[in-house]
Amino acid sequence: MSLERRLALGLAASVVLVITAQPALAGGGGGLPWEGPLQQIQQSITGPVAGFIALAAVAVAGGMLIFGGELNDFARRLMYVVLVAGILLGATQIVGLFGASGASIGTVEASEQEDLPHG
Repeated sequence: MSLERRLALGLAASVVLVITAQPALAGGGGGLPWEGPLQQIQQSITGPVAGFIALAAVAVAGGMLIFGGELNDFARRLMYVVLVAGILLGATQIVGLFGASGASIGTVEASEQEDLPHG
């Protein structure tokens, strides 16, 4: 087989591969099956109801640990788990109280650059 024939056959095969692969490459934004439930869970644990549940969990677990008297080891560990879960659920509301809403990346203003020491 001559070189020209090999190049022509390779070019034809490449064109066929590109044409057949185009529908597969065009479907780039489809959601995965677990994205919907995960977004629902995220909305559930960051909403106002979750904040009240977290506050109640922290209050009840703290009260049980402080005023519970003689709790057995299992009950004490269970209260620690409830306390930590309440703190984790309420962490977004706690951070929101301080006015933080997320990371922000920006440029340094010219007036701020002048205040920085040059080394």
